[in-house]
Amino acid sequence: MPAARSPVASWALILAVTAVASLGFELLGLPSPVLFGALLGGMAHALTSGRALGVPVLAFRVGQGLIGITIGSMVSLEALSRMRSDLLPIVLVTLGTLAASLGAGWLFSRRRDVSGVTGVFSLVAGGASGVVAVAHELGADDRVVTVVQYLRVLLVLVAMPVVTAAVFHPERGLGTLAQGDAPWPTDLAYVAVALVVGLLLARIGAIPTATLLGPLAVAVALSVGGWFGFDEAAVPLLLQWLAYLLIGVQVGLRFTRASLAAITRMLPVVLALIAGLIGLCAGLGALLTVTTGVDGLTAYLATTPGGLFAVLATAADSGSDVTYVMAVQIFRLLVILLLTPPLASWLRRARRG
Repeated sequence: MPAARSPVASWALILAVTAVASLGFELLGLPSPVLFGALLGGMAHALTSGRALGVPVLAFRVGQGLIGITIGSMVSLEALSRMRSDLLPIVLVTLGTLAASLGAGWLFSRRRDVSGVTGVFSLVAGGASGVVAVAHELGADDRVVTVVQYLRVLLVLVAMPVVTAAVFHPERGLGTLAQGDAPWPTDLAYVAVALVVGLLLARIGAIPTATLLGPLAVAVALSVGGWFGFDEAAVPLLLQWLAYLLIGVQVGLRFTRASLAAITRMLPVVLALIAGLIGLCAGLGALLTVTTGVDGLTAYLATTPGGLFAVLATAADSGSDVTYVMAVQIFRLLVILLLTPPLASWLRRARRG
């Protein structure tokens, strides 16, 4: 067994590896660089020391809450109203994406070392940060879920510019993605209210993902209601980084040499399943075009299984309907996060049966 190092030395190693890795991932343009950097930081300790460490429970809940607020802040009345005329096709496409995710997850769980809960939440399309944040509470192996979820996002980001250029040939530089313009005190007040009220609600809720869904619900109410001028508020980037750091480190600290080797052996199967999922979602995008009349590029971007911010930036740059893309993507994300607790419960009962 590796020798134990002191807690101070352990956390120093974790933070140093996190900082260096996050900067490297940022320079490479990888998704969620701080989460992946923190994941490696936690692994650096877990794989080289005999001392068990963990993120304090309250700190981890704060991380989950900040992820929920980040998601909730993206919901707007404009995006929701944009869905009204095409609600039925959007719901059907969302259910189709969920069915494709469940099918891919079921195939993944045919491996003897992957449970049904882990298989499904590893490949559910959309809301990677939210799913990763609650995976352990749902009974899934959050190490596998984290790696597979962000591998999916990475492959979506690699495929998206290729498909966009080769299939749709859009013009470039037609627009930019609008940013929230609330002053930073408003942003901080928004986060504080959503976090405190959301976590208080989570203590009342009886579902395992309440620490994410409670702040998310409060954030949506504040954003959509426009209370206190919070309709333009967003989560400051530093607080988003803090959330990713807390989630990533906690997952990384659970790694062992055996689990790392097992995940490496899974990669060929995972890559094939992700490729199939991307193809099926592209087909659902084509179906959305036929049933709604929205242009092909907008429909494709609206149904990509991940990479929300890159998808929105691509939509703005190409002159696509950014609001429509955001509406469909956020709707799917919210549906998935709301369905995770009952879905996890059903999968566990099915396994025992």
